[in-house]
Amino acid sequence: MTELLKKVRVINPQFQTDTIADVLIANDHIAAIAPDISQVSADTTILDGQGLILGTGLVDLYSHSGQPGFEQRETLSSMLQAAAAGGFTRITILPDTSPVIDHPAMVRQFQQTPPPHPLPLQKEGELKLYPQVEIWGAMSLDLAGKQLTELADLAAAGVAGFTDGQPWDNLGFVRRVLEYLQPLGKLAAFSPGDRLLSSHGVIREGVTALSLGLPPVPASAETSALAALLELVAATATPVHIMRVSTARSVELVASAKEGGLPITASTTWMHLLLDTSAIISYNSSLKLEPPLGNPKDVEALQAGVKTGVIDAIAIDHAPYTYEEKMQAFASSPPGAIGYELALPLLWQNLVETKKLTALELWGALSTHPAKCLQQQPSTITPGAKAELILFDPRKTWKVEPQNLYTLSSNTPWLGQQLQGRVVKTWNP
Repeated sequence: MTELLKKVRVINPQFQTDTIADVLIANDHIAAIAPDISQVSADTTILDGQGLILGTGLVDLYSHSGQPGFEQRETLSSMLQAAAAGGFTRITILPDTSPVIDHPAMVRQFQQTPPPHPLPLQKEGELKLYPQVEIWGAMSLDLAGKQLTELADLAAAGVAGFTDGQPWDNLGFVRRVLEYLQPLGKLAAFSPGDRLLSSHGVIREGVTALSLGLPPVPASAETSALAALLELVAATATPVHIMRVSTARSVELVASAKEGGLPITASTTWMHLLLDTSAIISYNSSLKLEPPLGNPKDVEALQAGVKTGVIDAIAIDHAPYTYEEKMQAFASSPPGAIGYELALPLLWQNLVETKKLTALELWGALSTHPAKCLQQQPSTITPGAKAELILFDPRKTWKVEPQNLYTLSSNTPWLGQQLQGRVVKTWNP
């Protein structure tokens, strides 16, 4: 099949270009890019790309799958469809399924699961192609943080890297992980947090926490654990990815560590870039996250960190929960929110349209940089390259309602709201 996109805006973070061009796609590859392409075969489908954005496929560093164990929240099929509908051509699944992905047999189960059968079309637009799936292997058995998994066996089974995806209790365990992983050439990812300092807190410490009467989490719960982790990275020289950076001080620590030459990358989540503690005045349980939303100065620092590259990537951390699980008091509900189908339009409207980030900065943090963090080859828009692309319409309006979502869950603070921007086509060979 051959398609020609006329006068489309091409965002290519790999080459730092943002231009208007014609793009010819043939046999799952980019055949040509030029200011004007007029000579095409008779069977070419011509699409008017004016006002649309053609970008490299988005890459998610970490998100939660409901399957196996919590299929009422999300199946692998619904997760893949939600990710594809949101523009993600690659996703990476955290190991906190049930059973936990702490054995090669669990990795093989994911690898051997056939792609879901195409479902009858229920949502507006065409059913998207499914993203490529990578798996994080657990560092510890049952994510208990005490006994190491068979790291070498999991690495041989093809995991993308290793993480427990949650704060740790034992720095001695963290050091052992870093020492054992060094010869394996696999990435280690850690979500820094001191559970004793966090205690039972559910909101970032500050004026809003006091006014709402919710138990607070001090910023030092994250920063003290991060500082300790950076010391261990310095001692072992094992490459590490730092997940869920959420405080201004953490951005400073990451920047200092990078300046010192430590082999680290870092990410924050999309919701931490958009919202601060003031949003929690609604007590909407979908705003309860781990780590919690930051204060306004934290949000400003995270946005600046993405802009300067101190924060390499934006993760989605898609965490579906059922209505019953989330319809509890704020402090009692499980932390997390859905994000695959919402992240790009909300980030675009709130950060790019407001000029807080350029289109290239946002797209790089959602596509090129997360691929590099995962030690993958980023997709690019250049003649001869595979067409791993998405077509995004920043003007398209739609309402966030269960019937308009592919994910099975609807735990999001934007439920019922009108959004602007949606992916309208995907290429993923």
